[in-house]
Amino acid sequence: MKNKIIKIRNLYKKFDDKYVLNNINLDLYEKESLAIIGKSGSGKSVLLKCIIGLLKPDKGSIKIYDQEIVNSSNKIKEKILLNFGVTFQNGALFDSLPIWENIVFRNMKLNKMNIKEAQILASSIIKNLGLNPKIIHQFPSELSGGMQKRVSIARAICDNPNILLFDEPTSGLDPITGDLIDDLIKNNVAKLGVSTITITHDMSSVFKYANRVILINENKIDWSGKPKEMLKSNNLTIKKFLNTK
Repeated sequence: MKNKIIKIRNLYKKFDDKYVLNNINLDLYEKESLAIIGKSGSGKSVLLKCIIGLLKPDKGSIKIYDQEIVNSSNKIKEKILLNFGVTFQNGALFDSLPIWENIVFRNMKLNKMNIKEAQILASSIIKNLGLNPKIIHQFPSELSGGMQKRVSIARAICDNPNILLFDEPTSGLDPITGDLIDDLIKNNVAKLGVSTITITHDMSSVFKYANRVILINENKIDWSGKPKEMLKSNNLTIKKFLNTK
């Protein structure tokens, strides 16, 4: 049995008087690729933000490597978060920094790298993601949406994290570029041997790289299983995602 590296129990989060997360319970296992699907506004991104400490739950527990992070000190949270690499839906790149510095931003601070070392590292990662290393001297605004997504992935994997979180990695991309991003995620996850949580609406992505799928519906977990099990599910929301009757 693989180890559980994230354990979420009885998690609640509300804004004003409306619960966005209602009694969420889930686990992420070692080297597992977990996909979270659901309609817009169902609480998927809020859950991700709770996991990495950008939002504080109202109730419940989040343990990462058996360390409770809800109500823990900033020092403990910072130490735990060193295990994570994260890509956000809009890329969240620093507009004022060149690509190389976007990629190695955290690594430079942690390992006190000089500029030459940092640029060599950024070039190496970018090349492995199928981009011309010369782009490291450009700025985010000079790149296409697909290239920005790849830079975000480069930043996420730069520190060799144990856990990767992807928030809508193919959102807004054409099918060809989206498929390329899926392949990058699948191949790098296999290469790095990490655990991943991917929030997505793209069912082709789910079937490509997910080991397990969780559906959040009406702010609760409504279904959980392997991708192939969705094809036989009677869950109406699952059927809508698959465009079946």
